[in-house]
Amino acid sequence: MDQADSRSLPSGRPPGPQDPTGRDALRRRRVVDFALRRRDVLAQLREGRLSLREVCDADVYLLRAAGFHGVPTETACPVCRKENLAEVSWIFGDDLGSASGSARGADEIQQLALAHDAFTVHVVEVCRSCSWNFLVESYEVGLPEGTGRRTRRAARALRHRG
Repeated sequence: MDQADSRSLPSGRPPGPQDPTGRDALRRRRVVDFALRRRDVLAQLREGRLSLREVCDADVYLLRAAGFHGVPTETACPVCRKENLAEVSWIFGDDLGSASGSARGADEIQQLALAHDAFTVHVVEVCRSCSWNFLVESYEVGLPEGTGRRTRRAARALRHRG
């Protein structure tokens, strides 16, 4: 591994001897891209088969998450064209506890992936001007089933010893 690769990896205890770098936990699996569905929804909106009220329906929590956790994109809103979209990542998984169902930044997702069993990340694009929102991608990251609890327990034991 060259120096550039080692700098980009998160610090902390490695997940295990089979994967000492943690790359498997950070690798995106079961990726689903919703670009075709997005194109269809926008076509239905242009043709009048869907109303603005049906597609511009982001709730206040999603709009706030877009402001706080959202990653700005270079893509203008396809509905109002007033501002560029933001992408918000929401995480869901049984092993995440109270973190499940929350918006998180990329760094937080990496940290959680190195310490928790596999969980799903849903990436939603949001326009804060007109409330357009759409699920653009879904993927899975994290440790193999059952590994997260053991990893957290071992890290806790090391902290108490040191």
